[in-house]
Amino acid sequence: MNKKLSKEAYGGVAGKDYVPYITDKSKLGGNIAVLIIGIIFAAVFAASTAYSGMKAGLTVAAGIPGAILGSAFVAMFAKHKGILGRNLVQGMASGGESVASGLIFVLPSVILIGSEFTFLEGVAVGIGGVLFGIGAASLVYNYLIIDQHGHLMYPEAMAISETLVASENAGGDSMKFMGIGFGIGGVLNTLSSSFLNLTNNVMSFAGKSFYKWKFDLEVNPLLLGIGFIVGMDVSLTMFAGSILSAFGITPLLAYFAEMAHDGAMVWNNPSLAINQMAVSDISGSYVKYIGAGMMLCGGIIGAVKLIPTIIASVKETMNAKSSSEDGEGSSSYLVILLAGTVIGLIASFIISESIVMTIVGAILSFILSLLFVIVAGRLTGTIGTSNLPVSGMTIASLVITTVVFVSMGWTSQADNKSLLLFGSFIVVAIAIAGGYCQSQKVTFVVGGNKNEMQRYFTISAIVGVVVVVAVMVLLTEQLQITGDNPPFALPQANLMSTLTSGIMSGNLPWVMIIVGVFMAIVLHFLNLSIMTVAIGFYLPISTTSIILVGALVREFIERTTKNEVEKEVKVSNGISLSSGLVAGGSILGLIGVICQVTGLVGGNGPSGFAAGNGMAVVLLVILVILTALPILNSKVKDHKNE
Repeated sequence: MNKKLSKEAYGGVAGKDYVPYITDKSKLGGNIAVLIIGIIFAAVFAASTAYSGMKAGLTVAAGIPGAILGSAFVAMFAKHKGILGRNLVQGMASGGESVASGLIFVLPSVILIGSEFTFLEGVAVGIGGVLFGIGAASLVYNYLIIDQHGHLMYPEAMAISETLVASENAGGDSMKFMGIGFGIGGVLNTLSSSFLNLTNNVMSFAGKSFYKWKFDLEVNPLLLGIGFIVGMDVSLTMFAGSILSAFGITPLLAYFAEMAHDGAMVWNNPSLAINQMAVSDISGSYVKYIGAGMMLCGGIIGAVKLIPTIIASVKETMNAKSSSEDGEGSSSYLVILLAGTVIGLIASFIISESIVMTIVGAILSFILSLLFVIVAGRLTGTIGTSNLPVSGMTIASLVITTVVFVSMGWTSQADNKSLLLFGSFIVVAIAIAGGYCQSQKVTFVVGGNKNEMQRYFTISAIVGVVVVVAVMVLLTEQLQITGDNPPFALPQANLMSTLTSGIMSGNLPWVMIIVGVFMAIVLHFLNLSIMTVAIGFYLPISTTSIILVGALVREFIERTTKNEVEKEVKVSNGISLSSGLVAGGSILGLIGVICQVTGLVGGNGPSGFAAGNGMAVVLLVILVILTALPILNSKVKDHKNE
């Protein structure tokens, strides 16, 4: 057996001639132990991704953490299944994460418009989207995975494959650092307001003179870990958006607001005078709509950029061979696609207000999903799932669907709820297609069975739907954004609810939206990432500031390490530790919120020093030191065999 991936894994040979890492095609990786491990991983990564995504607007791909953790668990409970068993586990982890990455974009919007969804409604649209997305992506398996081998590089899939192969020899170092990160994230979240509420973890400063501003920083291991993983460019770009919002636009609007006469009231709050607005009122009633305009424009520009990809993908798909001709002779993907279509139709009946809406909504959902699933599969091969422009494709789909709904006269709150549930079907199909294609590429490279991965991935995605919908139903009240520091920022869902309800009612502050559009156009001309700046503009600065701290920790480690080999080792260990921070912070944070909702924890909250900014500063220093020291002490010899 080879000790590492061959050069042909990256190209240089036709896909049909590629010899995988495992050459025995009759060997399978699954059994009951692998299935149980995978289901647990799917549930955990679905819950943690839902929490971190709703909290920060960003998600972390589960493939590599799933591969690292899967190596340990498979070694303990199913050692004889080896790399193929570990591959199935990482695929199932990705399945749970992909579902959550899709559902958090749209489903919480139903709550934000003042409505509610039932567990049955959420599960129906989620499972329908999962099955339709997997089935549609399987239609183009031959083209995306085999025919385009070496042309579509699937960067994240190759990184996962390398991790799986490395774990054949030794994987303890990555596991150790993930464990350290999990412990740090778990302990700090348990002490803070995220769980036991023993200490304050938010430092806050405000200007109350003629120049109104407010700066917050939330000491959150989860967010610091995300910052380390995404790096300086993304973190700094997001923080720039927050700086523009908190120290540019908000003080400017506050300055003019104080000049308003006493009878002038806030457009969406007739009980509040414009000249009496606090910083949070200005942000909620005006600034966020500028951010919505930025995100809308960024989504449209992104969708327009996808047109050549859409045309090429559809054209190549029409010319591609059937997936049943790949030598494994299975047509299970047709069954999955049909099941997704049937469940999608049933979901349409459940969520619609009329038979006509059922038919129109279902047709729109199927057409838009099929179109963007193909695009998502192709883009995953180019940029990976972490950078998949789900926002742009979702915005384009929702705008098209909203225009159709308005033209049909469906503009009530109930109609808007139905629209958003149709949108949830679409976004799940898009997100799951990216994760599925990536997992199948790993399977192709290491030599697994594609039909086995299809079955296990489908199971994990369904588990993910159940977990994420259950979490959202349980946290319905927590997802209603109120106050200065709501538990969840929900930037994407907030945008979706703002756009659909505003277009349907015709009651949008169009000046703010248009200002945001032109700001986005300027960003586009400057070749800056519109969506990244816009998400930072939309998120509380308390979130983006701690994400930036995580990126600064990584920057410090990279700059203080002169040897390139040692730098690579430290960054790799840092990403593993940060993945643990994200996992520990999100899982314990989610458990804490659930315990607070059910009244099990919370108490009266911290008092004295524990309640002030000083405590938050102490926690920040502790978090940075505990994160940086293990990484700085990494040695090349600890990592050379991985």
